[in-house]
Amino acid sequence: MSRVPLSLLSVIAISACSNDVSGPVATSPASAASASVSVASTLTVVMSGLNSPRGLSWGPEGGLYVAEAGTSAINGACIPFLEGPTLNTKCYSGTGSVSRLWKGSQTRVATGLASTFIVQSGFASGPQDISFSGRGNAMVAIGWGGDPALRPSLGAAANAAGTIIQLQPSGTWRVVADISAFEGATNPAGGPIDSNPYGVLAESGRTFVTDAGGNSLLEVAATGAISLVAVFPATPAPPPFNQAESVPTRVKRGPDGALYVSTLTGAPFLAGSAVIYRVVPGQSPSVYLSGFKTITDFAFAPDGGVYVLQFATAPVFFGGPGALIHVATNGVRTPITTALFQPTGVVVGPDGSVYVSNRGTSPGNGEVLRITQ
Repeated sequence: MSRVPLSLLSVIAISACSNDVSGPVATSPASAASASVSVASTLTVVMSGLNSPRGLSWGPEGGLYVAEAGTSAINGACIPFLEGPTLNTKCYSGTGSVSRLWKGSQTRVATGLASTFIVQSGFASGPQDISFSGRGNAMVAIGWGGDPALRPSLGAAANAAGTIIQLQPSGTWRVVADISAFEGATNPAGGPIDSNPYGVLAESGRTFVTDAGGNSLLEVAATGAISLVAVFPATPAPPPFNQAESVPTRVKRGPDGALYVSTLTGAPFLAGSAVIYRVVPGQSPSVYLSGFKTITDFAFAPDGGVYVLQFATAPVFFGGPGALIHVATNGVRTPITTALFQPTGVVVGPDGSVYVSNRGTSPGNGEVLRITQ
């Protein structure tokens, strides 16, 4: 089965036992449902007018940054583009950006970053995530969604799609690693060549990247050299799909020192099939939390639990509202809110509040919400 690129939903696209580690335990969908409780939450808009907002990160100066995938403005060439069995049109836009909320003021600190969009849906793929490792060292994942060999057909500027860039406080940037070229050259998970850098974790001397199209977790050295950390398996799906790709979304460093990676899964985006993996380099990924749907992001909570962000809640595909769920250390799952529409990023603030990028596929109407309980 061909992979479903994350550009399909513009974010945007199992069953096993968890390792014995501290933190929430993996539970089945049935046990999760029986252990759910609800709480009252207050949602406040803190950033607005965003262009398809995706990943969130706190900067070293205390500002809240959001990666914006862009709009459907055409600023370059267009090409026929196959997504699964459907022939669409993909155009270069170059409207990707990064915005910051600092001291109550919202400002775009970088504009004109590489981005593309699908004409039929208007869904954009551009800056997907941002992560900091010290001052002046912001790493941004620039999405692509497809075969990297097609990038030159959209013009020279499109070659920055499918890469990791280093963004300076001045707004200038440079490509540090071509993630999509690595997929094109090695295709570690097999199957059709498809690359869509989505999640990024910047650490001292290295950066970790999830390739949602390539179903892989990669490490980028300080030199720019790329190496494979892990690949993620397909999951069972009902006919006519039979199996669904893993589609890894975000990567985080856990409190136990391991890496953790969430999955969206591919079509038909079945409820209960999305998981969070625990990854130790040199070992096969193990399921840490299971029984979710279309996970676009997650965050470790101050109480030792995990906040899990779901793009949609319908049994299949993308219907229904998005949801934020808290998983406690004893496995109890608490729905924090379902008053979300296509949410794509989550972080915990210094005061314990939760921040979510909402309307993640809406150019001009995206927002960041502050959620308090």
